[in-house]
Amino acid sequence: MLTRQLTLLREVQSFRLLALATLGSAVGTWLAFVALTIDVYDRTGSAVWVSALLIADFLPAILIGLAAAAVVDRLPRRRLMVASDLVRVAIFAALPFADDATTIVALAAVAGFATGFFRPALYAGLPNLLPDEDLPHANSLLQTIENLAWALGPVIGGVLVAATGPDAAYWINSVTFLLSAALLAGIPDRLLQAAPAVGRGYWRDLTDGYRLVRNSRALLTVLTAWNVIMLASAGVNVAEVVLAKEAFGAGDFGYGLLVGATGVGLALGSLVAGSLLDRRAIGTVYATSIGLVALGMFGAAASPNVWVAAACVVVLGTGNGAAVVCNALLVQRGAPDALRGRAFTLLMSSNYVVLGIGMIAAGPLTDEIGPRMVWAVAGALSAVAAIVGLWLGRGVVSRAHPQTTLQPEPVETARL
Repeated sequence: MLTRQLTLLREVQSFRLLALATLGSAVGTWLAFVALTIDVYDRTGSAVWVSALLIADFLPAILIGLAAAAVVDRLPRRRLMVASDLVRVAIFAALPFADDATTIVALAAVAGFATGFFRPALYAGLPNLLPDEDLPHANSLLQTIENLAWALGPVIGGVLVAATGPDAAYWINSVTFLLSAALLAGIPDRLLQAAPAVGRGYWRDLTDGYRLVRNSRALLTVLTAWNVIMLASAGVNVAEVVLAKEAFGAGDFGYGLLVGATGVGLALGSLVAGSLLDRRAIGTVYATSIGLVALGMFGAAASPNVWVAAACVVVLGTGNGAAVVCNALLVQRGAPDALRGRAFTLLMSSNYVVLGIGMIAAGPLTDEIGPRMVWAVAGALSAVAAIVGLWLGRGVVSRAHPQTTLQPEPVETARL
């Protein structure tokens, strides 16, 4: 299962640097996420402030997608990632000196802008770094690293904050981003980008990105299916604590068990996705993965206790982890290099918009119909997403277009 991933790490130095940078920054990010949440809540005693912190984390990605998506293609990607890391070094080095919750949330928002540029640049540059046949395994490994960080980082962060307070977590995260920047600096610009895209004016650059998503079967698959999944995820995330504590009577431990089960499933799904994509068409793997998400949600909604629900959530997370690898691969193969960064940025922006709307609606809906029914509705939405993914994904080619087609004009060359 790990053979090809380990071979890539051993034989491709630039990919090894990229993977190590991802590992360091991902662990630090989740460690600091716990510290930020606890710090804001301890200072204010208000869930409203915690909500503001979470919004500050993903709102910048929405704004970047709507207004500045072309920046990821017009600037050298390696330098953009290094600059994003250095901004986050400064932010987390400043957080120990923040005097109030307002300053913390404001600094978190600036870090969110840096992350909003970093992630699209990373995944947009990966197809230039490796041969197309290695992309499934490379995406699989990077997602597995991030998912393992999701599973372990909050636990480490909770222990660290309990023992020393949030400042130590901030300092550690600052160091991890500094190490990430140093590792990325060892990758030549040319290995992550054929050439920065030539600007055609702000509005035309922005329109090129929207037109690409509309005309590319692969990107349209992600836009349609994953936005439905994000709507389902919003309901699941909001209702999860209520499901654990009230429906199952499992208390805080039960909630932690469900969250941990999600991390285990995500890591497992992202790990196996690469080998599955070697043997099956991407549309089939994508639809099956989303189908597992639906199955896990239905199972958890009907579970008699939290232990059975946790097993169902592992299934849910496994499908989710594999589908996220497919998402990255669909975008990488469906967008030319000159437009790939803005494709990732626009899709991420769209996902966050739907997630935010869903979370606003999920609270009152959970109070009205109960957590089990919310999870069942989320399962039904996921089943619809699986059908959409299968229908649209059948028309997606199994390999990327030749490099000669990767030009910013005309956008219609990105059709699949």
